[in-house]
Amino acid sequence: MAKQDTPEEVRQWFVAPLARLWRVAAGSLNLRKNGGMCPHCLTCRSGEGHPREALHSRHGSRRSVRYVPDELRARMTQAVANGRTTQALVHEAGRRYLQALKAQRRKA
Repeated sequence: MAKQDTPEEVRQWFVAPLARLWRVAAGSLNLRKNGGMCPHCLTCRSGEGHPREALHSRHGSRRSVRYVPDELRARMTQAVANGRTTQALVHEAGRRYLQALKAQRRKA
């Protein structure tokens, strides 16, 4: 029979990897092409547009789009990946914590 975690052990399991996941962002990065902003630019006038990275996220029921400068793209890509890993940890921690509480209740 496998050892059952205590609530404190689940907390320690959850907290340990969070320090490595510091750069964190929720949402997704998407490449957009915007055009027509510069009247003297040949690319804008052609309608081709300039490629720009944007962070799409939600704050409650509101959607948010923030443009990401090229020099910050690598950091934000890592932050979004870390955000997804953090979210997966939260889901797993919730499952393990409930199991630990149920086991604690059975022992009492």
